[in-house]
Formats: sequence, structure tokens, C-alpha cells
Amino acid sequence: MMKGVSVGVGLLGLLLACVTTAPTNKNGDWDIYSFHINSTVTSRYATTIITSRVANPINQSQEIEFHVKIPKNAFISKFKMTIEGQTYDGVVKQKEEAQQQYTQAVSRGQSAGIVSSVGRTLEEFKTSVTVAALSKVTFELTYEELLKRRLGKYELLIHARPMQPVADFKAWVHFYPSKEQQSQCESCGEQGLNGDLVIAYDVHRNTSMGDLNESEGYFVHHFAPSDLPRIPKNVVFIIDQSGSMHGRKMEQTREALLKILGDLAEDDHFGLITFDSSVSTWRKELLPANQDNLEAAKSFARHIHERGATDINAAVLEGTAMLNRHPHDGSVSLLILLTDGDPTTGETNLEKIHKNIKEAIGKKFPLYCLGFGMDVNFDFLEKMALENSGVGRRIYTDSDAALQLQGFYEEVATPLLTDVQMVYLGGANLTQTNFSQYYNGSEIVVAGQITDNNIKMFTAEVIAISKSNRVMYSETLPMEEPIEARSDSHIQRLWAYLTVKQLLDKEVQLSGKAKDKVKKEALDLCLKYGFVTPLTSMVVTKPQGEDSQVAHKPKEGEKPTRSSQVPSGSGLQFFNRHVHSPPAMPAQGHYAGISPTQGRGSAKKMRGEGRGFTAEGGSMFLTDYDVGQAFQKSIPHFVMVSPLQRFLLPAEGQALPLCYDIPVALSLRLLKDPNNELSMNGQLGQSASAGYRKIVIHYKSDQHIELDTTGITFNDGQNITYFSWILKINHETDSVSLILRDKEMDVTIASTRVVIMLYKRNGIKFLWPVLRQRPTGENIIGIMAHPPVAYEEVQGITMKLKIQDKEVDVSRDSAVDLSVRATPTVACWLLPLQSALQRELADFTVTQL
Repeated sequence: MMKGVSVGVGLLGLLLACVTTAPTNKNGDWDIYSFHINSTVTSRYATTIITSRVANPINQSQEIEFHVKIPKNAFISKFKMTIEGQTYDGVVKQKEEAQQQYTQAVSRGQSAGIVSSVGRTLEEFKTSVTVAALSKVTFELTYEELLKRRLGKYELLIHARPMQPVADFKAWVHFYPSKEQQSQCESCGEQGLNGDLVIAYDVHRNTSMGDLNESEGYFVHHFAPSDLPRIPKNVVFIIDQSGSMHGRKMEQTREALLKILGDLAEDDHFGLITFDSSVSTWRKELLPANQDNLEAAKSFARHIHERGATDINAAVLEGTAMLNRHPHDGSVSLLILLTDGDPTTGETNLEKIHKNIKEAIGKKFPLYCLGFGMDVNFDFLEKMALENSGVGRRIYTDSDAALQLQGFYEEVATPLLTDVQMVYLGGANLTQTNFSQYYNGSEIVVAGQITDNNIKMFTAEVIAISKSNRVMYSETLPMEEPIEARSDSHIQRLWAYLTVKQLLDKEVQLSGKAKDKVKKEALDLCLKYGFVTPLTSMVVTKPQGEDSQVAHKPKEGEKPTRSSQVPSGSGLQFFNRHVHSPPAMPAQGHYAGISPTQGRGSAKKMRGEGRGFTAEGGSMFLTDYDVGQAFQKSIPHFVMVSPLQRFLLPAEGQALPLCYDIPVALSLRLLKDPNNELSMNGQLGQSASAGYRKIVIHYKSDQHIELDTTGITFNDGQNITYFSWILKINHETDSVSLILRDKEMDVTIASTRVVIMLYKRNGIKFLWPVLRQRPTGENIIGIMAHPPVAYEEVQGITMKLKIQDKEVDVSRDSAVDLSVRATPTVACWLLPLQSALQRELADFTVTQL
């Protein structure tokens, strides 16, 4: 019989995983007195409502923020603000209609886009409104998603981050932390609860047919049989070994491949292909996964090394040919491609590659495309996978990349059915009904409308191949009376959500009129059901006198559009503002690869003040630098100035510290203590928000600690140990102490103690070192070794400071202090590096780390 709208849930686990992030409400001038999360899951369709009630307790109006994170797979469907009894609803519009509002806001320097990607699984929704003195505001956000079954379980992810301890905090999963508990959990503090609520569960299935639910004229069928024999598989792994895979990527790929090879079943057949400018096969044909072949394959995998360019077309065609030559009877075939870049040699036309591979595969087996890192052309890989019955998956270049690769393989490791056809007599407007394969631990979901709202003789049938046998499941669901249709039932919205998702995937594969037709069909559904998707945007309306904002659905891997202003609570101690105050520039130095030359030529000045251009990410921004003396080299039209990173320097006996700027991408001497044979160097990232990409500490002649954003490697002279940033360790030798916790590495060597912090901003991870205990002795040098500076303020027409009997022009500015996790923005006196450190920049640069 067809079940009702609710499904019994067997709860497998409940996890609150706290993470550290900077609070948005740094000054605590408003009070979040109620924060409720109400998430309802019915037929695996989750509707989550986050309600935040905030009071402005002070005697003046102020801007109050609403800032939450939601799963990437979810569609925002409602947002509203209520102020003094007046409700302001967000309105979903076609993206092009909302674009004009968005463009106008950006041109005024406002952060009009309020939804952006955050990491692997989350998107960030952020807006604000001005609230009158002693008044209140209620924010309410609704988002919806169909939970996907992976490896035998569903996961409901709720990010709990109210930004401060809340007296009335409730999450309707029977989770009621007290106000004290919100401040006492691991990684919690003054900002209160800060983590992810993850509910992992599966459902009880009474029959192999699965769960068939109906409501108000719509049905949904969840099909996930498990009582079937596994089908042997023929799998070809196609591994990119081009030059861009060097270092940690290749190490993690080898690690994952060795584990995956060990998991192959004896009746599986497999092949290995590596490619760069050319294509290499381990063996010309697929071989059975017996012990001898696996050991030989593992030896081959251990010796895969990066080199050359990237010929994706030839590699995938070779893998396809290998599978086509192998008999398919009683088995399942699949291709798995791993690459981190675009095709750069051989056939490089993306459309031709898609055409070649689609014709070669001919719908005989799926192609799964794994894109390694954020630089990969994910759109190209995703389209290639979708055109060939597979999926595209991004592998993030974190310390667990090998586990991500293994996790994906586990999802497709156990095929149970092929050629699955879902047939519904009496059904209409169905979502996808044909599936090339079904894997153990996954689920097939089909939804649709019941024709004429009459389920008297509604019949569901599943026809598929299990090994070499044809299997069929069937269920007839008679009902005496038809149901009157009512709009907006949960199953109807599930049907709309799934239809939109599949239409968006289909649109990627089409062109011309067919593409336009599918796009219009998806758009009409988005507008009808109020979904914020890549085709729509939500205009967030506000009280009169305040500018509306526009919420776009960010694209996978897309960097959000931001204004030039540094957002409150950002983790930057330095930033490349588009307009700077005019500090004096050094006469000599090395900036962005431009070397100074002797001579009388000067940079071309714009207007009388010598305005130049700064290039950042392909855009040009005016700066107020007097660049005439910065580079003694003639440039015909404009001067290219590298983005700058800002550093803070404590002042002795003064309220304001000093600050100075250094161009990006330099390798710097951070600390050198010749008395203890200790040195520490760091390489800055490529942009103004990238901090240090690598830091290396040398002690004596044989001990080295290398830190980058993926992990820490410690060489004690005899053994090499690798630590991931997510670990907690306390590692000591006779002379070195390493303590890792909360993404902070605390290093003590001799009399020196330094802490290296891992930060992440706008998807970019970077390191920041803090000297906690200065080495004793003489001749200590390096940017971090400089003691606090003594200065006197000299009043006049322009502001000056007197440092070591010399007067220096300064301007009042600000920087973000990364030496503490709260990352406060502090005022500072901005001056040239030479005046702050009493040395030239060249004294602090190194040729190698």
C-alpha cells in the first residue's frame, strides 16, 4: 500500500561539529535574544526555517546583520524581515530582471550579492537592515533540499552560528543547549555556539520496491533495494600526471589509488591509464583483480610522477577503447577520470572533445569526472560527465583529498542493477525514469503527477538487469476515492525541486532552441515555487530609504562579487584597498618582478599627484601612490603596482601601532637567530588576501619544519612526520616542541616560541605567524624580530612622526590584527617600510625558503 506523507526515521547519529570562525557582531551592540531552527524532513525532503530575533538595546539606530550558512544543494525559497509590525518579503525574479538592481548597487560600492559559496558544502546568506533605537527585528529564512542517499545514509546538515550566546536557542531536533553550554563547548567562546549540526540516518524499507508516497495529486518513489548480488565491474582509472599535479596532489592521488586497488573484488577487471602530453597504459587490456595483478598495479601506481602537458581527449578515448575491447556480459563497465586542469595539448577544443568522447562511449557505460582543486575547468568536466550518464565531482585540495577520492570510489564500488527503467501507469510529468546503473548505498528517486488526480489503478513498475538476469518489481495501489488537489504539498515541492535540478543538468548538455526550451521550463518552475537557482534571484526589500539587495545562487567554484570594502569580521590583517592614502614610496626595491634601473627616467604621472594604476585580477583600480620615485623606469602609459599586504608593528608607549605594506608573492626572512642556529622564512601568496602560502623553520643543520595550507611536515634529522591541520597533537623531541590544536601550530625551539595560524577567507587558505616569545641574545633579525617602535607625534600641516630623530610623513589608516583569532580592526599610522623597520625591503627578502 502507498504510505502517508511521513516516513519513519531510524536515527544513526547526531553530531555537533564545532568550527572556529570570526564573529560578525564584533562589538556586541545588539542582542540576539531568540534563535530558532525548525527543520522538517518528509519523504527525504527537508524544509528548514531559521528565525532570528534581534533587539537594538541602545539609544540610537544601528545596522543589524543576519548571517547564516546553508547547504549548497538547497534552494532558498523565502526570506522576510519584520520591523515594528511591518513585514518586508523577498521577491524571486528572473535573474536578468534583478541584474539591473544588482549592477547599480555594485556601482555604488555596495555588496549587493548576499549569497556566496563557503567551502565544500555550504553557501553563505548575509544581509542587514537599520533598526531604530530600542527596537527589534525578526529575520526568517526558508530553504529546501532533497536529501541524497550516499553510502547507505542521508545527511541533514544545519550550520548553527547565531554569532553570540542566545537565551532562547532551539533546534527542533530536540536539541536545547543552555546559554552556558553554548559558551563552554570545544571551540565555543564569547561568540557562542559555532558549528554544524549533522543528522545522519537511514529509513526502514519493508519491500524491495522501496517507498511509494503520494499527497494531493503528486507522488514520489524512493527505490533502494539492497538484497541483490553485486555485479562484477570493469573499471578503468584515468590519472592526470601533468606538471600541475606536482607535490601534494600527486602524493594524495597515489595514496588513494593504492587504497582503491586494494578494495577491488577478485571478479572485477581493471585498467590504469596515466596521461600528460602522451598517454601511457599499465597494460593494454583489462586484467582480473587477482593478487599478482594488484601488486603489479600498485607498483606502477607508486611510480606515477608529474610531468608535461594535459591531453584529456586522447586519454579518455584510450580508456573508452579499452572498455570496448573487453566483453561486457554479466558485468558493469565504468570510466573514472581524475584531472586538475584544462586540455593543453592534442585536441584542445572543448566542444570537439565532448563530441569525440560522447560518440566513442555511445551510452554503453558512464564516465565519472573528478576535478582536482579550484583551478580546474569544472564546467567542462561536468558537461562531459553528464553527457555520458555520469557525474562531475570536485575534489578539494585539502589534507583529506585522498579520503575524498576513496569516498567517491566507494559510492560506485558495488553495482547492483543496470539498465533500470521506472514505469508509472497513470503518471504524468515525470522526473528522470531511466538510469544506467544503481549502486549499493545510493537511491533512485522519481516524482511526478498522478493523471487526472486519480490513483485508483495507479501502478509502479521497475524493470532492470541484475547480473545476467532480468528483474521486475511491481505494485498496484487502488483507492476508492480520488484526492482533491491542493497546491504546495511537500511532495509537490519535492517534484518541483527535483525537476528543476534535472532540467538544469539537461540544459548544460544542450544548445540552441532545445537549450532555450529547457531553460524556460526550469525558469517557470523556479518562479512558481519561489526557488533561488542559477536562473533566478531574490530581491530582498528593505524599509524606505535603504537599498534593496539581490540574492544570486552562486555557481560551483565561483568567487563571489564583493565590494572594495573589507567586510566586518574578515580575517585579514592586510588588504589591497582600491584607494590608498599617499605614503612615501622607497627609491629602491623589487616589486612584482619589476627591477629598478639607474637613470633619470621616471614613471608617467597621472594628474599632478602622480596617480598610478593597480592591477588586481584583471581589473584596474586607481591608487593615490606617488609612483614617480617608486620605479626609476620609463613606462609609456601607466605603472603596474603589485597588490599590497599590510603588516602591523607595535609601538612603545603609544596608543596607535604602526603599519606598513609589502608587495605580494615575496619570500621574506621572518626570523633569524644565529646564536641558536634557528631561522624562519615565509613565502607570501599571490594576492592581497592570501597571507603566507608556505613557512619553513630550520633548526641546526638537520631539523626542518615545513608548513603550508594542507599540513605540516617535521623532519627531525632521522624521521619525517606529516601532520594534518585538523589533528590535535603534542609532539616533543629533545629540542623541539610541537603542539597543534584548533588549526594553530605552537612551535618552541630553544628560547623561541612562535604560533602559526591557519586562516581561510573567500575560499583562500593562508598562514599567519605570531612571535609569542622572542629569542634571547644579540643579532636577532627578521620582520618578526623587530621590537616595538618608539615615536613622537609631530603636529603640523601634515601629520608626521618622529622616529629615531627623523621626521616621517604618515597618514592615519587601519589594519586587521591577525595575531589573535578575534581579528579586530585597529587604527594605525601608515608609513613606508624603511621608516618603520629602519631597513630596506631587500634586507628582509630571501631567494629560497
